[in-house]
Amino acid sequence: MPITPATATHRSPNGTAEAILLELVDEDGTTIGTAEKLAAHQPPGRLHRAFSVFLFDERGRLLLQQRALGKYHSPGVWSNTCCGHPYPGEAPFAAAARRTYEELGISPSLLAEAGTVRYNHPDPDSGLVEQEYNHLFVGLVQSPVHPDPQEVGATAFVTAAELAERHAKDPFSSWFMTVLDAARPAIRELTGASAGW
Repeated sequence: MPITPATATHRSPNGTAEAILLELVDEDGTTIGTAEKLAAHQPPGRLHRAFSVFLFDERGRLLLQQRALGKYHSPGVWSNTCCGHPYPGEAPFAAAARRTYEELGISPSLLAEAGTVRYNHPDPDSGLVEQEYNHLFVGLVQSPVHPDPQEVGATAFVTAAELAERHAKDPFSSWFMTVLDAARPAIRELTGASAGW
């Protein structure tokens, strides 16, 4: 099992490193406390708030990202447009918009709530566990993508058929199909039945 750092940090406005805290929730999604990010992902995992974003272009193609190789969790695998965790007290919608811009350099031209899904996905490679109450968002993107190489290794716009081919041969995040399936009704409403989602 790979060794992970003791804590995940980000830079505060004054330049110091601060531990990243996640919002712990109960089975109904009600906030019950906080936990340090890596600690929350240690087995058996602590249920925490997360979000997943699915953005589509004008042709109904989904924007995928390949997670950067330097990421502590699920490096190098393909996943949905953007996913992450709100800071404690941050609205999931605001967190989804913030991280989409931070990771991909884009602001969606439309972003809409698409429900929630709760799951428990252990990652066999890292030994970490995703126990998440995940807020789903679907939307549209029109501007060019400018990924942060610290976060994103590659991007691709794919049709539903192209995704099926890629999913059969390339590694994807353990949570990808769970969040995609949960978001499908909203995706179909956004893209139209002819897009095949």
